[in-house]
Amino acid sequence: MSLTCCKGRAGDADLSVLDSKVSKLMPELGFAPEDGDRLVASFSSGWQMRMSLGKILLQDPDLLLLDEPTNHLDLDTIEWLEGYLSKQDVPMVIISHDRAFLDQLCTKIVETEMGVARTYEGNYSQYVIQKAASIESQYAAWEKQQKEIEQTKGLNKQKLERLLEEDQIEKPFQRKQMKIRFPERGRSGRSVVTIKNLEFGYEDKMLFNRANLTIERGEKIAIIGPNGCGKSTLLKMIMGLEKPSGGQVILGEHNVLPNYFEQNQAEALDLDKTVLETVAEVAEDWRIDDIKGLLGRCNFKADMLDRKVSLLSGGEKARLAFCKFMVKPSTLLVLDEPTNHLDIPSKEMLEEAITEYTGTVITVSHDRYFIKQIVNRVVEVKDCNLQDYAGDYNYYLEKNLEARERELEREAELEDKAPKVKAKSKMSKAEKEARKKQKMKAFQAAKQKSKGQKNAKRWN
Repeated sequence: MSLTCCKGRAGDADLSVLDSKVSKLMPELGFAPEDGDRLVASFSSGWQMRMSLGKILLQDPDLLLLDEPTNHLDLDTIEWLEGYLSKQDVPMVIISHDRAFLDQLCTKIVETEMGVARTYEGNYSQYVIQKAASIESQYAAWEKQQKEIEQTKGLNKQKLERLLEEDQIEKPFQRKQMKIRFPERGRSGRSVVTIKNLEFGYEDKMLFNRANLTIERGEKIAIIGPNGCGKSTLLKMIMGLEKPSGGQVILGEHNVLPNYFEQNQAEALDLDKTVLETVAEVAEDWRIDDIKGLLGRCNFKADMLDRKVSLLSGGEKARLAFCKFMVKPSTLLVLDEPTNHLDIPSKEMLEEAITEYTGTVITVSHDRYFIKQIVNRVVEVKDCNLQDYAGDYNYYLEKNLEARERELEREAELEDKAPKVKAKSKMSKAEKEARKKQKMKAFQAAKQKSKGQKNAKRWN
């Protein structure tokens, strides 16, 4: 594991010292002592990420550079990574499209746009507020100057020239947010998906044991749980691509038209077609200019539209598959990690499209920010069953005491370390302090309640 990987590079280093460091670091990363002799390939991607992080930390770095560290991690591992990194006394530079992750860890945001870098103090949510205020202020100043220029024209040529040369205010750049909608084909019946006594598993692992779930028209559901628990398999069974070993997975009979986006969607693309042909062949009632606009918003420049799919990179194929998915008519969206490979503006475009979609949505995602924006029901895959929370992600956190404790603890830590940034809030300092104390009080109460429940289970 980590020890084996590091020994090859140890050279003249004192291996006994290195062995001691590894033994100390392993439990911090969540590994048990017996894990030291296991092969790296036997661990999941999340645990392999922990090994990679351990290898870096053993070198006592002065700076950590993290490029999309949360990709392909489940929620529990992402939360562990946030907590672990927040305790490291090392400066970090993070590239990530995970907005919740940026909120938890970052104290400064550097945005590059149109060849210009701008720095904002605070986390991602604070950056959004500051940027909006900055654009609003600059736009107001620009408008005022334009009026002054119009008033000055024809009156004083020298004054106008001086105004244009010395105090020219640029019109703020605002990226045009493309607005799209998922095309809908009528309205489905009330019953969309029914799961009865579902059983499914592999030789060495049972995934579902007499699981039940009913999904009705208009619901927007997040399926959550750790990697390997069966979330993607459940979506495949809903789509009829996997057969249960017991029980039933039934699609509603009246006008249930699913549109499925799977993680390896890019692998199903026709390599001989062009980028534009790939999307146009499934689009109905779309003008060709609108299709080009969608492709452009997903970073396909004009000179790429006639390029064969076989010449695209992995990330480009994934984005093209997403565009193809966006234009197909449906009454049910089935989404497996749809925000992978998407930048933040594209995620926002997707969130808005799902919010306005009147059909039913079932999604598997580890993107907490995305989940919070779109769902009104959460289903957790746990203990080979489907635990239903009839509310949004915040409701799930309130009802799931362990998850709520972790969330409140992170919020409290974040408030303690976040720089004081002036925002558009009218709260006084005293009100903010009271709010902070209220959160801490709620956290302690939840913690005590959880402890009481655990003791009650132990005593009963």
